Amino acid sequence: MSTSENPTLQPRTQAFLKGPQKMLIDGEWAVSENEAVFESIDPGTGKVLTHIPLAGAKDIDKTVLAAQKAFSGTWKSSPPAQRSLLMWKLADLIERDIQIFMELETLDNGKPIGKAEYDVKSTIAHFRYYAGWATKITGSTLPSAENQLVYTKREPLGVVGLIVPWNFPLMMCAWKLAPALACGNCCILKPAEQTSLTALYLGKLIIEAGFPKGVVNIVTGPGDPTGEALVRHPGIHKISFTGSTAVGKNIMQKAAQSNLKSVSLELGGKSPNVIFADAPMDKVSKALHWTSFYNSGQECTLGSRIYIQKEAFQQVVDGLIEETKKLQMDIGLKDPDLGPLISQQQLDRVTKAIKTGNEEGGDLVLGGERFTVPHLQNGYFLEPTIFVHNNDSLQLVQEEIFGPVVVVSAFDSFEEVLARANNSDYGLAAAVWTTDSSKALRFADQMDAGTVWINGYDQFDPAVPFGGFKQSGIGKEMGESALQLYTKEKAVWFNY
Repeated sequence: MSTSENPTLQPRTQAFLKGPQKMLIDGEWAVSENEAVFESIDPGTGKVLTHIPLAGAKDIDKTVLAAQKAFSGTWKSSPPAQRSLLMWKLADLIERDIQIFMELETLDNGKPIGKAEYDVKSTIAHFRYYAGWATKITGSTLPSAENQLVYTKREPLGVVGLIVPWNFPLMMCAWKLAPALACGNCCILKPAEQTSLTALYLGKLIIEAGFPKGVVNIVTGPGDPTGEALVRHPGIHKISFTGSTAVGKNIMQKAAQSNLKSVSLELGGKSPNVIFADAPMDKVSKALHWTSFYNSGQECTLGSRIYIQKEAFQQVVDGLIEETKKLQMDIGLKDPDLGPLISQQQLDRVTKAIKTGNEEGGDLVLGGERFTVPHLQNGYFLEPTIFVHNNDSLQLVQEEIFGPVVVVSAFDSFEEVLARANNSDYGLAAAVWTTDSSKALRFADQMDAGTVWINGYDQFDPAVPFGGFKQSGIGKEMGESALQLYTKEKAVWFNY
């Protein structure tokens, strides 16, 4: 099924997909310096959607120059209220075109269109939340000696590079772009090469909203050369990156080698989902398959390590298997429960991890095979997969898989499961299910993770900071905390 054969697409979506795409540089649509392009693939069908410009070092030089000019020209000194109005206008335009964004996100990423709707609405909420912050970024006055006035002020960093992952392409754009703009920065946004379409369509609305030229630029391409050129460029003052821990470490090194630019990182996770015997089992049964397989497992916060107290182990595992078997898979436009993985490469990675799990002695109790949608041949579908184990040293337990694979294990005591939950290089998120409030709060206090959910999972709000500990990242996105990522603090001493 090609996009041209699909009658469900909006005419404006089909029109946007026709012909090669262009990047947004200095308020104008541009091809790359050498006119290089790459393919955008529909993961549900394996077919080419369109062609995207592949930006190189010269394109990044041009884009940084445009952003620097815009920052020093008008944007740095623009009234905060003006930034607020522009962001609010952008949110209104996204809301107007919500169906187009949903369709593009579904085609490009593969996710069910109902899940894409949540992502677009979250994007709108983030722009509106930070539109409110633009007029409320303040400093403070500090006590000092007589005849001295000391105050601080928060200033924008300048030109910032924003590198977005492929699992939540549009929403992650907003997580970075909204606070960066509210703080008065000029931005160079690089979506993942697998999912560039919603970012490019967002560029159309940025122009329509009336943002000055060069304030928001959108460049496309893979990590090498496009991302590499951004990270190394001396004219960029900050990189915000969401992606794998390995790439995050590489970015830190290269940022230090260039101009010691600021770096914030939202990286991998292997989040523990802990279920005590006194858990509210009705809530657990309704939620567990989603906390395991949402977005086909392509989400860093998912509870991919499930720990169940022995008294409830078989009941919970049987319920998880039963509910997982009910999940329907298809192309995203049909709004199934689960869509495909993002690419053949990702499908191969996850399949390899499953094979290793079998070889290491994990007990495969469900799934593990490639899934073929009856009317399709080349989509990247994989069955939801459940392993049971009693060995936390397995690669399946320690390494992030980023696919529809969970590992389940039994535990005896609070002390045991807390130690096992914390036994990870990652510290992004965790959850605990129990009706004992004291136990829940003790677990939350002692869990080494940036977010802990109690009797719930995957709850987000623009006002609530999000970010991990250990090798899950540096810095907090969302909430007031994100303002610190995109500003620098200056102290001023006035002697009178």
